[in-house]
Amino acid sequence: MDLYRKVRLACAEGMSQREAARHFGISRDSVRKILAFSVPPGYRRSAPIRRPKLDGFTGIIDQWLSEDRQRPRKQRHTAKRICERLRDEHGFEGGYTIIKDYVREHGRRHREMFVPLNHAPGHAQADFGEAMVVIGGIEQKAHFFALDLPHSDACYVRAYPAATAEAWMDGHVHAFRFFGAVPQSILYDNDRCLVAKIEPDGTRRRARLFSEMLSHYVIRDRYGRPGKGNDKGSVDCVEVG
Repeated sequence: MDLYRKVRLACAEGMSQREAARHFGISRDSVRKILAFSVPPGYRRSAPIRRPKLDGFTGIIDQWLSEDRQRPRKQRHTAKRICERLRDEHGFEGGYTIIKDYVREHGRRHREMFVPLNHAPGHAQADFGEAMVVIGGIEQKAHFFALDLPHSDACYVRAYPAATAEAWMDGHVHAFRFFGAVPQSILYDNDRCLVAKIEPDGTRRRARLFSEMLSHYVIRDRYGRPGKGNDKGSVDCVEVG
């Protein structure tokens, strides 16, 4: 592992693959492999596992296990029960072990995975939303400015009659006053009150009022790609003078 780190670092700093092979006493193929993988990849199977006695029954097993997801846990198939049903109903002549191994492998392939969100401090996100509210007994639509700090889950919300440029700026001012600080950067949607035009190369022409606000508070603005969603997230703060 230490060799991987040394070779990758040397090549990142400008050493050629030929020089790295000579310097570390390894082959150029080894250098290419190290540059392709950040850690040793280990053994890689070149062909799928062959189970002659089981291959004709895997579709049946997959169907049973898929149907099990809708059943209470105690009613689901065990590897032993699958083996018994295959023998009794489908003439399976293989052993229990290959069934058990296949069921374990199936569980790994279909295991639900989660990617944890990690918001480093230093950045915020701001947006406008809509909600139905009751004012004086009358239900009406309200527009609300929201600025949140994902790192700490802190949030500021302020309602307005409409999502105008002035409301955007006023919301920022009150949010910064509420937090007593200004984030290093803020992520936005491409709202027309903020972005007058997006050039073909992705360059944004900011609305004048918005540009002045960014300049006043010295904030870096960030955006999600048009039509591609946003990467909203993260915040640290700089004290307001």
